Amino acid sequence: MSEITEKASAAAMARLRAGLAARGLDEVPGGPVEDEPNPDDPGHPEYHRRNRAEWAVGRWETATPPRYLRARADHPDVIAWAERVAADQSTAPALLLTGTTGTGKTHQAYGALRLIAETGPRTYEVMATTAADMYGRLRPGGTDRGTEAELGRLCRVPLLLLDDLGSAKASEWVEEITYRLINERYNQCRPTLFTSNYPARANVDDHGRPLGPDLAQILGERIASRLAEMTTVVAMAGADRRLQRRAV
Repeated sequence: MSEITEKASAAAMARLRAGLAARGLDEVPGGPVEDEPNPDDPGHPEYHRRNRAEWAVGRWETATPPRYLRARADHPDVIAWAERVAADQSTAPALLLTGTTGTGKTHQAYGALRLIAETGPRTYEVMATTAADMYGRLRPGGTDRGTEAELGRLCRVPLLLLDDLGSAKASEWVEEITYRLINERYNQCRPTLFTSNYPARANVDDHGRPLGPDLAQILGERIASRLAEMTTVVAMAGADRRLQRRAV
């Protein structure tokens, strides 16, 4: 830049400052303008993610019984499953939590659904029910919607928790309803969270004899086969936590 150009530029800046001062305004800043994106600004992706998370947690609270509103998943395999669902529901497997009564299966299940909500998914539709309540609603007259409409809702909801699978008394009707539900969710690759007091496959003694019933015996081989392929099985161990709390 020539000396004449520099003088002209300096004179123009001086006139600008003088004009600003005459109007009671600050000088033109000499340094760079701070333009870093702010997560609190409405246009920032994190701002929208937090809003989605707040809305999704509200949906989770609506679907969750009061006893489990403080549920937090802390089992590594359960957390890993929730993260996979949050990343891509179309490729995530189902999850089957097994174990004896009081080992924390239901607590972990509701905690997993909360964890998914807290990630701020773009859609969050969830239903949670026990197997006993589900069969009660699906029996003739159990709901105003009718059996087929209610079963359709359970089949189509993006996220489903079916608690205490295998607890209902075995019958052809129970097996058929259970098969239709699991087969449809299996075919459509919809994430499903099951809990059950029964193992996926029974342990055997030294002579190969089963030590107790398993889901295959309770639900039938057709259902057990689909569960084996569609689920990640997590066995929960430990004493009955409810009895331990009462003993304190």
